[in-house]
Amino acid sequence: MKTQAIVPVAGSGARFQASLSVPQAIPKPLILVNGKPLFVYTLEALHASSLIDSIILAVQETYLKEFAEIVRQYKLQKVSRIIPGGETRADSVFRGLQLLDSHTKFVLIHDGVRPLVSTELIDQAIKLVKQHPAVITAVPVKPTIKKVDVQNMLVQETLERDTLWEVQTPQVFHKEVILRAHEQSGEGNRATDDAVLVEKLGIPVKVLQGDYKNIKVTTQDDLVFMETLLSLKEVK
Repeated sequence: MKTQAIVPVAGSGARFQASLSVPQAIPKPLILVNGKPLFVYTLEALHASSLIDSIILAVQETYLKEFAEIVRQYKLQKVSRIIPGGETRADSVFRGLQLLDSHTKFVLIHDGVRPLVSTELIDQAIKLVKQHPAVITAVPVKPTIKKVDVQNMLVQETLERDTLWEVQTPQVFHKEVILRAHEQSGEGNRATDDAVLVEKLGIPVKVLQGDYKNIKVTTQDDLVFMETLLSLKEVK
């Protein structure tokens, strides 16, 4: 039962650039962390999984050559296609879905800028999807969460923390399920989470406990956190 991964890294990175004192001239996934491009850490974790057969990488079209050269340099042979991403994350994923092999059974989708994902978590999610049509990784929220009237900046209610989970990737789906979900959502949708499209079909989504270290690098602070964790691994 073949599993293919789709990794979108075509985002503009506007929030990341806004967090920098001096904006970078290159996209966030290409920024060097300890001498290695950020997105390579992500691909290496996926590459290490024996349960993933191939990877489709969706990138900014203007940097296609740069991504291709880095993939070649780091010998990431499981990357079978490098494609231009779309206007939105969902568009990028949908482009990848349209290029899946006919005999693929499961599809894993993972943010390219979640470089600290473990291969163990990836494998757990793939094994679990054999029993469920859709699987997401998530962690319980730690802080108190309040719903706020943002126009007047007044608290409307305090949400019950015990039932709130912060969703991560990887997310894994039966191919026909995630294809149908994206086809029905239409082009140009702004969903930042693939599972929400599956939920709209009324299909149950299984939750797998994720990892608090599996952060999405969105700001400069996230990059510092990543560098700290990598340095701790080197010490060990």
